[in-house]
Amino acid sequence: MRKRQIAPNSPSFPPVGQTWLDVGSAALVEVTSEERSFPIESALQAGESQGWRAADSGTQTIRLIFDKPQYLRPIWLDFKDSENKRTQEFVLRWSPDGGASFREIVRQQWNFGPPESVQEIEDYAVELPTVTTLELVIVPDKSGGTARASLASLCVAVNESTLQPQSDC
Repeated sequence: MRKRQIAPNSPSFPPVGQTWLDVGSAALVEVTSEERSFPIESALQAGESQGWRAADSGTQTIRLIFDKPQYLRPIWLDFKDSENKRTQEFVLRWSPDGGASFREIVRQQWNFGPPESVQEIEDYAVELPTVTTLELVIVPDKSGGTARASLASLCVAVNESTLQPQSDC
């Protein structure tokens, strides 16, 4: 019998074998707020490890407005919170027409409960051919508490014909 021990948590990096979009080169990023030491770039750029955190409590929006329509494939999200017990809800949606209308990809809730439940990783297999805007809306605490939204990583894979790929997210 061959065996090995693995960590109980999922890995905190996106799967290999994808062409991940360099968001900084391909999109304008809008965010409702950000803590100075946890800027949105930290969740969108390869090699960053601290992630993004909102400066304020309450609902937060992260919006990627692409310079040209993108053919998006898997979308990978990594949420972490080792400090707060809370129920978070997020909505991931996309627009083919510059934000005039949106189509929901997923609406999901997650219960953070340190120390056991501190990370939520989502990998959505999508095939979206003409995305002009990708939007993530986070309600950090459904009970109305003061927890702030945070995002360790957001990666979007693209069709290989996209011009701004990066090797990893």
